[in-house]
Amino acid sequence: MSDGATDQPDETARNRWFSWPLPIGAYLGALVAVSLIPTLLFTAVLLERNNRAQQDALTTLAEATAGSIVETIDRELAGMTTTLRVLSTSRSLDSNDLGEFYDRAKSALVDTRSFFILLDEDLRQLVNTRVDYGAPLGQTSDPQPAQLALASGNTVISNAFYGEVAQKWVFNVMVPWQRGEAQRVLILTQNAEDLTSLIAGQNLRGGWNASVVDGNGIVVATTFMSADIGKPFFLWSNGRMPDSPARQAMTVDGADYETFTVNSRLSGWQVVVWSPTDIVAAPLTRALQIFAFGGLLLAGLSALCAWMLARQVTRPVRELAADARRLGAGEAVAAKPYKVAEIATVSSALAEASQDRQEAEGEIRFLMREVAHRSKNQLTVVSSIAKQTARHARDFDAFQDSFQKRVQGLARSTDLLIAGGVAGVELRELLEAQIEPFRPGEASRLQIGGPRFRLSNQAAQTIGLAVHELATNASKYGAFSTSTGKLAVEWSIAEGMLSIDWRETVSKLEQREEGKGFGTEVIERMLGGTLDAVIEREIEPDGLHCRFTMPVEKLLPDPDAMKAERRFGG
Repeated sequence: MSDGATDQPDETARNRWFSWPLPIGAYLGALVAVSLIPTLLFTAVLLERNNRAQQDALTTLAEATAGSIVETIDRELAGMTTTLRVLSTSRSLDSNDLGEFYDRAKSALVDTRSFFILLDEDLRQLVNTRVDYGAPLGQTSDPQPAQLALASGNTVISNAFYGEVAQKWVFNVMVPWQRGEAQRVLILTQNAEDLTSLIAGQNLRGGWNASVVDGNGIVVATTFMSADIGKPFFLWSNGRMPDSPARQAMTVDGADYETFTVNSRLSGWQVVVWSPTDIVAAPLTRALQIFAFGGLLLAGLSALCAWMLARQVTRPVRELAADARRLGAGEAVAAKPYKVAEIATVSSALAEASQDRQEAEGEIRFLMREVAHRSKNQLTVVSSIAKQTARHARDFDAFQDSFQKRVQGLARSTDLLIAGGVAGVELRELLEAQIEPFRPGEASRLQIGGPRFRLSNQAAQTIGLAVHELATNASKYGAFSTSTGKLAVEWSIAEGMLSIDWRETVSKLEQREEGKGFGTEVIERMLGGTLDAVIEREIEPDGLHCRFTMPVEKLLPDPDAMKAERRFGG
């Protein structure tokens, strides 16, 4: 009995001890003491996971870089194809006026890296903007892709080859052209080395390089050594790697390499991002060593600081957690004065984040309304274009041609709208963009002048459609339909009114059918109805003269929208 009576108080004392609340320092100290070895093991696990995470990040970055380079090259090739299709619509090409066509092609390619070549059905060079017009030209240096373009009727992108005229490694983008029995091949050619400038700005560092390899395994462009251009890619001993995985480790001449390969959708080329394995692994090894040392140091400092920080951290942390939950729920959070500077900083940051969230939600709602408004405007304009074009089209082909050109004109205006944002579009830029596809090669035949004036998006869209129609009519019946016609577009601002003068001067004005076409309806209904424009139109003996007078207040951008755009970095 006496033994049992003695044991019961001891058990009660132990229960009373463990039921007492202990300071966080005691718990942290005990935790550090009993978990030192598990902490070291856990650090080892973290090191291994960190290594894996860095390898994954490396893979993602290399693959993203390779994909970005492919997209850049495909955009360049697509742009060259678009340029060829625009040149293929030239009237001088239809009339076989090669001298005028040479001048237009060379003018269109100023400040670009590309040159234009025109081949006949026997693959003889008729025009080559690398040399003066009339200079002796021979057969193309790479006939097989040109033959394929003629046979298939499709756009063909060649592999790299050594150009006899360029005396460099080049590549071609070829578009077939046919009118009746006449067949031609339109070519934009570019020096292979110029592609290097497109890929040099990519996010390549830490020993990584990129090479563009064509279908024959020849290097088209590279960030490694420019001397490799035109040579077989050194990592592919057989010239090409069919069915190779996107990521691959390989050994060449006793050296190990990591490679990532992505195929070009347009050209069939491949972009290879590669680096020696030793260079790739070196930063990871150093990071692991630093991480291991930091983990051990952190374990020691944790034991030392646990007791000191416990009392200062517990209560503020709970309050910060409550503030964070309120922030997550969208409630307002105010900063609190804590004794620990870091916790006070976090509290201030939470308060700022709460305020930023409220502002961001308001800005997002504003942006969504702006996007919806612009989308509705675009759909309304396209619908109107389709209806009016169908009303005046003789047949489906005429409708398709007219509708496509008008939508392209709208697209040019939209590009300017996007570039300008809610700040609007410069009137000069709008006029130049709409007239550019129709302007003749001689600069003296077109004059555009007037003071700086920025239009609102709606006004720019409406005026852009009207100018497109006037430029189309000028190319068909007016100033641009002859070799000597001239066009002058001038504008002025006086007494709150903007006046635009469109004056065409021709030696002989071509007669056209009477009646209201789509262009007339655009001018009368959209300019007159939407912008309150006063329209004066007179056909004089030497050409057409139009004058549009509009209130400036109908044309200016919305100042409230401009302020909102500046608030969030527009």
